[in-house]
Amino acid sequence: MSSEPMSFVSEAQVATPHAARYVAQVAKHWQHNLAVTIDGDTAVIRFPRDVRGADWPGDADVTLAATADAIHCRIAASAAEQRDGLKGAVERHIDRFAFREGALAYHWQDR
Repeated sequence: MSSEPMSFVSEAQVATPHAARYVAQVAKHWQHNLAVTIDGDTAVIRFPRDVRGADWPGDADVTLAATADAIHCRIAASAAEQRDGLKGAVERHIDRFAFREGALAYHWQDR
């Protein structure tokens, strides 16, 4: 775990009636090569600072939390570019499992 602060945060609410299913599927998919913690309908995925040859200042965490009608996505990263790259990764992976619904709307709010 990195000691660098994760000060680059973004959050999005993604409306879907299948939130719990998609969170579970994405978490299981990422468990093959990343550290994933699952607690009920919430998954926290740790992206190491050097994942896929990167060299970020620190690790990043993606939290996916399912409610009855949405997935709350939160990215906490060590650099703005790392955060922005993870937005795309999160969207692609959720959309991969939600293909029957068509395009889901991601309205990221950087904090």
